[in-house]
Amino acid sequence: MTHELKKRLFTVALRWFITISIVIIFTTLLLLLTDTPPLEAYFLLIKGSLGSWNKIARVLQVWIPLTLCSCGLLYTFSMRLWNIGIEGQVMLGAIGATAMLKWLSPYFAPSLCLTAAFVFAIFLGTLWSLFAGILKTEGGVNEIFAGLGLNFVAQGLILWLIFGPWKRPGIASMSGTEPFDYSLWLPTLHGFRISPLALAITIILFIATVIIHRYTRWGLFFRAVGNNPNAGTLFGLSPQRYTLLAMSLAGVMAGCAGYFQVTGIYHRLIPSISSNYGYLSLLVVMLANYKWMPIPFIAFFFACLNVGSIQLPLMLKIDSSLSGVIQGICVLAFLCAYRWKLRSKG
Repeated sequence: MTHELKKRLFTVALRWFITISIVIIFTTLLLLLTDTPPLEAYFLLIKGSLGSWNKIARVLQVWIPLTLCSCGLLYTFSMRLWNIGIEGQVMLGAIGATAMLKWLSPYFAPSLCLTAAFVFAIFLGTLWSLFAGILKTEGGVNEIFAGLGLNFVAQGLILWLIFGPWKRPGIASMSGTEPFDYSLWLPTLHGFRISPLALAITIILFIATVIIHRYTRWGLFFRAVGNNPNAGTLFGLSPQRYTLLAMSLAGVMAGCAGYFQVTGIYHRLIPSISSNYGYLSLLVVMLANYKWMPIPFIAFFFACLNVGSIQLPLMLKIDSSLSGVIQGICVLAFLCAYRWKLRSKG
């Protein structure tokens, strides 16, 4: 091991040590201020997320869309694009999956319906991301504002469908559309409520993302254009073209996440079908310092917080939003540690 590699590993380890220390200190102080025993709260978070196979399965259910959305954001972040609209892209993927299952199920076999739903979910997720990309490249609209606007449109579209054309027979309910027949659910392992197909596809797409970023010309061009659009133009690389390509790949990942939310988790379209995983994935990628390697582990940690925090209101009478506080502190602490590293270099 070279001296340079040892120094780099030490820097990374120190940065994570500082981050974890800040998170533990601030979270403990917050719990003490609310007269909550910190050790008991931490124990409940761990027990509520990893205490049984069913809870681990629930964690993996959250990990799948978080990892997919985070992979999609890697493409856009490499182009220096803040794809806030990934939340709406998940919603459009869910709408596409629901549409195919509702329209095709009376006429075709369940396997064909599920396949068509997967393709159409990806198509709508990609189309929605391209809208934001076109507004950026052709209209000069910042991708943050374009994405936020499209998120509101996507949410409005879901509510219109649930209370309009796809409302439950005789009633329009916030519980969503009519649940799909069991044959249209993604198959799960007996006694383990997680689809092995969803898990396998997520892992495959994560590996594909790593390969594209590290070993293909696309990954190289994304970084080149993102770092210096003017230099990229001199070498014949179109910033507009690669912006749309990066947004499209993010839409593919988000569309997959929406598909799995419909077919593997809720088995219908509900108003909160995205579960804010698009927004949460932004924190995952920021905490990963925009690198692929930490993403599955950070996504798993965030999934554990989301699932484990359900125990807090039941056992300690404190709000489950503590998990969101911890997630936010994690990102802020990491940014502080990263800033400290840059200053120490200077």
